Amino acid sequence: MKPTIDGTVFGSITIGGKTFKHDVVIRLDGEVKKRKKKLSKAIFGTSHTVSLDEARNVYEKGSQRVIIGSGQSGILKLSEEAEDYFGKKNCVVDLHPTPEAVKRWNDTQEEVVGLFHVTC
Repeated sequence: MKPTIDGTVFGSITIGGKTFKHDVVIRLDGEVKKRKKKLSKAIFGTSHTVSLDEARNVYEKGSQRVIIGSGQSGILKLSEEAEDYFGKKNCVVDLHPTPEAVKRWNDTQEEVVGLFHVTC
C-alpha cells in the first residue's frame, strides 16, 4: 500500500506520521528505506547525481513510474546512464523539487516508487 507523505521541510520528510531525517526510497509495497546515496557518491563524488547503480537499486519490476524529489531547491539530477536505464525499463521518471514531488506522489494512482532528497 502506497503511504501518504504528510510533508517535507529542509532536512526531513514525514511519511505516514513518521519523520525521517535522511533521504528515503519508498518501495512498491510502501516500505520506506534509507536512500543508498553511497552508490552515487562513489562514482560522482556527490549524492546530487543519481548513478546507474543507484537507479538499479531504486527501480523495482512492475514500476510504471519513479517519482524523484530533487531536494528543496531542486539540486539533485539523474545521470545520463540512470535516465537511459529507466527508459529501457519503460519506467517514466518524474523529477521535481521535493515539495512538488510530494504532491505528485500523493496524487498518483500508478504503480510507483519514490526517491526523495530532503536537503539542498
